[in-house]
Amino acid sequence: MVLRVRKNQAPPTPEGCPLTECMSVLGGAWTPNIIWYLSAGPRRFSELRLDIPGVSAKVLTARLRSLEASGVISREVKPTSPPSVEYALTDLGEELIPAINAIVKVGHKLKMREAVVQA
Repeated sequence: MVLRVRKNQAPPTPEGCPLTECMSVLGGAWTPNIIWYLSAGPRRFSELRLDIPGVSAKVLTARLRSLEASGVISREVKPTSPPSVEYALTDLGEELIPAINAIVKVGHKLKMREAVVQA
């Protein structure tokens, strides 16, 4: 028996799909973690390295630059000796927090489900 291909009922994605655009920002490794930790307030590079122990300096630098280029975070050089850099969420970055919180909520449910299955 041959199965027919069903027509997709979802509305067509608009040109320059907003979902694709948003996921291109959030989809990078460690990016949701960076936004999560910056949601509590500005952090320096070394503080973010401590917050996210699995990330390398190279990857963290790349993600921070990418997020800054996207307008999600701001980078401010502080006039200290030696100079320090502080990263903070922009207004656009703040708008991502509910999405990150929703992902965390689902993550908790998935962990609870996995714990029940393993028990």
